[in-house]
Amino acid sequence: MDSDIVIETRNLTKVYRDFWGREKVRALKALDLQIRRGEIFGLLGPNGSGKTTTLKLILGLIFPTSGEVLVFGQDAREVSKNERIGYLPEESYLYRFLTAEETLDFYGRLFNMPAMLRRQRAAELIEMVELGWAKRRQLREYSKGMTRRIGLAQALINDPELLLLDEPTTGLDPMGTRWMKDFLLKLRDQGKTIVMCSHQLEDVEDVCDRIGILHQGELKELGRVSELLKIRDRTEIQCSGLSPEAEREVCATIERLGGKVHFCGNPTTTLEELFVRIIRESEAHPGRRVRGVVESQPSGPAQGGSELASRQPVPSAPKVFSSVSGSAGEVSVAGAAGNLVGDPPQPGVSGPSAGQGDLDR
Repeated sequence: MDSDIVIETRNLTKVYRDFWGREKVRALKALDLQIRRGEIFGLLGPNGSGKTTTLKLILGLIFPTSGEVLVFGQDAREVSKNERIGYLPEESYLYRFLTAEETLDFYGRLFNMPAMLRRQRAAELIEMVELGWAKRRQLREYSKGMTRRIGLAQALINDPELLLLDEPTTGLDPMGTRWMKDFLLKLRDQGKTIVMCSHQLEDVEDVCDRIGILHQGELKELGRVSELLKIRDRTEIQCSGLSPEAEREVCATIERLGGKVHFCGNPTTTLEELFVRIIRESEAHPGRRVRGVVESQPSGPAQGGSELASRQPVPSAPKVFSSVSGSAGEVSVAGAAGNLVGDPPQPGVSGPSAGQGDLDR
């Protein structure tokens, strides 16, 4: 087995049977998979596709019907390999009457860690998951998001090489979700291997290097996220500093070459990016309002009667050309101008990044 391969499954099959030994559910069907050291691997699939079963087989909590699982080159049924693994289940089964410090001390004892090392590691992890202010509160007083954070801390108490996470962002608000994703990327940069199951596809897209998609126990797709999401017959070009005249010339050039501009407008950000930016600006500048859109003049809603349709982008937002098609495929050209055509410059306000609004000064 290659030393860079942390987990390998070979023809892995798991069948759950009823009391009489009759086949009830075939949870996994001949799964062949390799997960390499230092990557974040996302295991995706609808409910009942075999994701949690796969994690339990890796941990040795259940045994395969046929095939095998190798972890660090050892059979997954070898208990000693679990000393190098951290596990965060979908539901954090923690003792609610213990404090954060006592919880981490308890799990440290399970790994036979010396008392001094347990105290040091617990203090580091509590600060790492940003729960220092609540470290002496019992877990029954914790919110679900706080419980999720301390659950992640207990998964790291033994400084594992391999981290298995089942729905790591469940119960977290948008700020907590962003923190979790940034934290996982830091762990990867430290050389840890992470396998995560999640229904939050945007989270997987943001942090995972490779993904595998399971359906009804079968591996349907496997590869790098960047490659799987690439649209092969479309090319995108992003540029900045285009004047209105240059924008019109770009459109004319595309049409002259046989292409077609399907859209010309401003780029957008994600709702998560918008939420995180507003909260961070609010924390940095209490009392200051963050604005992403401006209301139209009170002359009534835009055509179609929608009040939302009457909202216009902030004047200093950049301009975008996208979905430009031609005979040689589709080309998306994104260009940023200082202001929208016909809008005067905004004094004292610099242009934001693509899709972001201005700060109301």
